[in-house]
Amino acid sequence: MCAPKCFGAQPNLAYSRHAKVRLTDKYVASISAPSGKRLDIYDENPLGAGLLLRVSETGRKSWTIRYRTEDGEMRRFGLGLYPDVSLADARRRCAQARLQATDGVDPAGEKRRKKVERRSQTIKTFQDLSVAYFDATERGEWKPRGKRKRASTITGEKWLWTKHIEPALGALRIEDVTPAAIKALLRTLVAKGQDTSSNRVRAQIRQMFNYAILETEAVTANPVARVPALGDESPRDRVLRDAEIGAIWRALDDPTVLTCAKSPRRKNQRVYVSRPVGIAIKLLLLTLQRRHEVACMTRAEVDLEQAVWTIPGSRTKNGRATLVPLSPGAVALIREAMALVNEPTPFVFPARWDRDKSLTPASLTRALRDVRAALSLPSLTPHDLRRTAATSMASERLRISPFVIGRILNHTSEKGGAAAVTLSTYALYDFMPEKRSALTSWDRLLGDILSSPIAAGKT
Repeated sequence: MCAPKCFGAQPNLAYSRHAKVRLTDKYVASISAPSGKRLDIYDENPLGAGLLLRVSETGRKSWTIRYRTEDGEMRRFGLGLYPDVSLADARRRCAQARLQATDGVDPAGEKRRKKVERRSQTIKTFQDLSVAYFDATERGEWKPRGKRKRASTITGEKWLWTKHIEPALGALRIEDVTPAAIKALLRTLVAKGQDTSSNRVRAQIRQMFNYAILETEAVTANPVARVPALGDESPRDRVLRDAEIGAIWRALDDPTVLTCAKSPRRKNQRVYVSRPVGIAIKLLLLTLQRRHEVACMTRAEVDLEQAVWTIPGSRTKNGRATLVPLSPGAVALIREAMALVNEPTPFVFPARWDRDKSLTPASLTRALRDVRAALSLPSLTPHDLRRTAATSMASERLRISPFVIGRILNHTSEKGGAAAVTLSTYALYDFMPEKRSALTSWDRLLGDILSSPIAAGKT
């Protein structure tokens, strides 16, 4: 069988995987690959030194140049498709690419760089950056501290963005989010007395630009680097008095007596706190654990027979698993919470409308805020309950060692210094006897506080 006439004096060329031919327009137009094969044909014309014509089984024809980089690495660089790029154009592009390689420029690398630049141009406004940032954060691709962010953290960041950042800066082009624009937003928040929000907004913007620099190359500098924190924040030192502990505990037992007396929008409306939320808030005070750890407690983590709650590292702030001995009061509350749920669920405190999800940590904050407002108490957060319990333990009432309290709080700073290796490697029992004794003593003291005339509101 004879090869097509277009092959001229080299009839068997079409069946060779790699061949050299002095390419012509007629040859390039008529060449085809046999079934199931691909042809790579090099141009013998000196004008096309290194030029390769690739012909696929489907008839697709593409131009490529093979060259060596300055460090001797062999690279390939696409020059375009035929007939969009003619033979003459391909030879001209080939010569330009060779000249770049001779001058120390990697054509393929330069093409990739420009492709990244074009992609980054899709982030034109701060709003565009927010979409990319939150998408990468939720997928776990953006982990600034080396670990995936909790869902509650992402929710808080989205709230900051929607509430404060987007209205002021979202529509600006990314290059127009300048230090001056950021300062103007922070000053506005400080003028409203929202110093903490001002500092959190600054931290949020800084992190979003760090993402843009490291992950998208949309920007090369972080404008927040030239913006100092403007809000004045004092370390929180709120510790509840016995009377306040008693008032809150009674309110959680019977919230129906509470009304939003001081809220113009909800004046005289009843405060609603579900029983599971009330139990979870009480456990904040009894166990000294963080709100997201309590709200998302799973049944698999709790061994009520042994009175131990094992919080995995994936749910703790420092990423380190911790064992929490459960006092009698804590065990009774957890049993009650489980008994309130008649449907299958992995959580001790499932969400009201979806048993496959847990209560949100924010639901505890909102409930405690409403109770505090109805009782006309000073500012109060879930973390203040944790601080109150720790302070009572360390006080002359119980005189518990700060080291043991630190272990209960799961503070990494309590495990440093020369004893770090010993404590982390050999003390695997995590000081359970000491922690159990401390939490049991606190449970008894809390019972005495709640039964006292002052806490009962009888004085």
